[in-house]
Amino acid sequence: MTTTKVTLDSYRPLGRSGLRVSPLALGTMTFGADWGWGADWDEARAIFDAYAGRGGNFVDTANAYTDGTSERMVGEFARGRREELVIATKYSMPTRPGDPNSGGNSRKSMVRSVEESLSRLRTDYIDLLYLHMWDGGTPVEEILRAMDDLVSAGKVLYLGVSDIPAWQVSRMQAIAELRGRAPLVALQIPYSLVERTVERDLIPMAETMGLGVVLWSPLGSGVLTGKYTRADLETGNGAGNGQSTRKDVAIGNGFLTERALDIVDVVKDVAAEIGTTPSKVALAWTMLDPSVTAPIVGARTMAQFDDNLGALDIELDAGQRARLDEASTVDLGFPHETLRRFGVAR
Repeated sequence: MTTTKVTLDSYRPLGRSGLRVSPLALGTMTFGADWGWGADWDEARAIFDAYAGRGGNFVDTANAYTDGTSERMVGEFARGRREELVIATKYSMPTRPGDPNSGGNSRKSMVRSVEESLSRLRTDYIDLLYLHMWDGGTPVEEILRAMDDLVSAGKVLYLGVSDIPAWQVSRMQAIAELRGRAPLVALQIPYSLVERTVERDLIPMAETMGLGVVLWSPLGSGVLTGKYTRADLETGNGAGNGQSTRKDVAIGNGFLTERALDIVDVVKDVAAEIGTTPSKVALAWTMLDPSVTAPIVGARTMAQFDDNLGALDIELDAGQRARLDEASTVDLGFPHETLRRFGVAR
């Protein structure tokens, strides 16, 4: 049997849309040193140019990443090739301390965030706008109408959501369809060998409702690179915000745990068998799920970027995949486990 080699220009549709994107997205939360650990201008430029130069077209940022520096860098780096790129950004995170309307999911937050993102990105349209994080209070009708208005105005082309309950997404998609509003085409979620709980509802929901699944932290905040040991469990403060150390983010997100390190041991064993790195194995595993459109790789150095890109060349045999699956499997809970016993697929 022959297989077709997957490369950055092996473009695929994003959800139930005609938009074509690369099988690995370039994450730019690491662009800018504002939070104390990101890539400086020259390193970020080199990573961006290498990604685009190899055919990569799917760039992920957000209004709040490195306090706006990430978007400014993307806007500058995209000059001269803007039309070749699919630039995704997000709104929802607060940008002005003390101002309750500078974040959240409201129309005011959305419209102002988009205008500011357009300025930082030096563009007159955003390819893909995500709701970054569910605020639990804004009516979905307000969100959908404001999103639809931005699409009608040509300032946004496609819509997505991130970090939100599955039932809210399915509700939003049904309302959009019934009322003739612009549909959601992408769902951004954490998914990796150390975070598989999204298999319970979010991934099957996205598959059914026509949303392409885009993965943040497919390496579990770096845990799956193998750089942490059990000693690190005792030395982090667990603050899960972007301005903490990378280890604190990993602990705060729940990715750096005793169980996760047990999974990493299996990843290391598989990597040793293949003669590659743990990060390549972990990224390659995420791409085995046909529901996944693209993992987001967020490199701080060219060496990390090259290593992540190498995941496209990794082939896991049935035995290796089974070992990784077994080590990382999660209980899907009710009703999924009950239905599975009766032979009902998800």
